[in-house]
Amino acid sequence: MNTPAPLRWSRRNVLKSAACGFGALALQTLLNDRAYAGDIVPGKALHHPAKARSVIFCYLDGGLSQVDSFDPKPALTRDSGKPFRMKMEPTQFNNNGNTLGSPWEIKNYGKSGIPVSSLFPHIGECVDDLSVIRSMTANFSEHTNANYFLHTGSGLQGRPSMGAWFSYGLGSECRDLPGFIVLNGGLVPPGGLDCFNSGFLPASYQGSMFRPAAEPVANIAAHEKIPGKQRRKLDLMHRLDGMLVERAGKQDALESAIANYEMAYSMQTSVPDLMDLGKETDATKELYGLKSDNQHTRTYGMQCLIARRLVERGVRFIELTCPDTGNDRWDQHARLKKGHEENARMVDQPIAALLKDLKSRGLLDSTLVVFSGEFGRTPFAQGSDGRDHNPFGFTAWMAGGGVKGGYVHGATDEYGYKAVEGKVEMHDLHATMLHLLGVDHKRLTFRWGGRDMRLTDVHGELIKEILT
Repeated sequence: MNTPAPLRWSRRNVLKSAACGFGALALQTLLNDRAYAGDIVPGKALHHPAKARSVIFCYLDGGLSQVDSFDPKPALTRDSGKPFRMKMEPTQFNNNGNTLGSPWEIKNYGKSGIPVSSLFPHIGECVDDLSVIRSMTANFSEHTNANYFLHTGSGLQGRPSMGAWFSYGLGSECRDLPGFIVLNGGLVPPGGLDCFNSGFLPASYQGSMFRPAAEPVANIAAHEKIPGKQRRKLDLMHRLDGMLVERAGKQDALESAIANYEMAYSMQTSVPDLMDLGKETDATKELYGLKSDNQHTRTYGMQCLIARRLVERGVRFIELTCPDTGNDRWDQHARLKKGHEENARMVDQPIAALLKDLKSRGLLDSTLVVFSGEFGRTPFAQGSDGRDHNPFGFTAWMAGGGVKGGYVHGATDEYGYKAVEGKVEMHDLHATMLHLLGVDHKRLTFRWGGRDMRLTDVHGELIKEILT
C-alpha cells in the first residue's frame, strides 16, 4: 500500500475548518481580486492622479482610410489620376495604381475648424472634443499581425490584450460584471479571439464577449426552479476545486475557474439589468440610431448605448467591434466609395451619440474614448478604385478622459502617406492611455519568461501634447 501523503496544514485548511468553508474563502478572494475589487478607484493606489476611470475603444477593423476621413489632402484631388510622385513602399498586394483623390467633400467643423470628410458628419459635430492624431504608425502591414500589435503591443500571438492589462493593473469598480468586455457586433478580427486574450496574465483578466442582443451571453438566464439549488451546486464545485488546489498547489486554471463561476452567477442578475433599455428615453434611442432604417446602424448604436451603461456600472475597459456590412470590414481594396460609405453610416451616428450622451451626463471627463484601426490606407490606388494597407501614417483620435479637445497632433506628408511630424507609435498610444488612467506604463509589469513584461515592452513615450 502507498503511504498516505502528509497533510499540509495550510492557511486554506485553517480557514476551511475554522470559518465557513471554501465557498466563503472564494467570496473573500473575489472581493480582493484586482479584476473585480470595488475599492480600487482613480487617485487611490495608482502611480499618479488619474483623469479617466474607464476606456471605450471603438475598433475600426480593417483599416479606415485617413485621407478620406480625418486627414484630408488637397494634393490628392489635384493629382488624382496621375502617377504617384513619392516612392512607393511594398504593399500587401503590389497592385498599385495612380494617385487616388478622395471622393468625399471636406468641411471644417466646430470652433477649432478641424476638417472632416462628409463620411462623418455626426462625429464632425463633436470635433471640439477630439484630439486627432494624424501621425500614427504601425509595425505591420498585414491584418493579423497588425491586430495583435494594436491590441497587445506585440505582432506575435499570445500576449495579453490591452484590456486585460488595464483590468489587471486597475481592477474594476463593478463586482458583478467582468472588468474587460468586448461588445461583438458580428465580426471577430483577423487574429481571432487572441486579440482579447489574457496571455500570460491570469485567465480571469481575459475579455468577455457580449453580443448586443437580448441575451448577450449564451445561457446566461437562470433556469433553476428550486431556490438555492444553483448556489449549492457552486458551493460543491468550490469544495471540490479547493480539495484539488490543496493537493496540487495553486494553479491559475483552477483559481480563475473559481472566480469565473462566481462571476457567471452574479451576471445572471446583472446582465439582464444591463440589457433592459426600458428606462432609456425615446430621445436617447433616437440619438443612438436604434430607430434607423439601417440594421447595421441599429446594431452599432446598441453597442454604443450598452458601452455607456457599462461605464455607468464601473466596467474598466470596453471594446466595440464592427458589424458585417458585407464590405469586408474597412478593408476596401476595391469599391472604396461603396464600402467606406456603408461602414461610415454604420458607426458615425452611434459614436457621435456616445460622445454627446457621455458629455451630457458628466461622464466624458472620466471616460477615455479611443477610435482607431490597425493601420490606414494608401493615397494611391490599388487597381482603379481601392486602397491598399498603409502602416506608415494614419489617423486615430481620442476624446474625454484628460485629452485636449479640438486639437490636432502630428502630420503626414502632402499626400497623407507617411508621418512626417510628431510621429506616434502604437506603444506611445498604449502608454498614453495607461497614463490617463493613472498608471505608469513602465511600472505596470508581470513577471513571465524570466523578465518583467509590460504592455509597451521596452518602448513607449507619452503623447504629452494631447494631455490637458
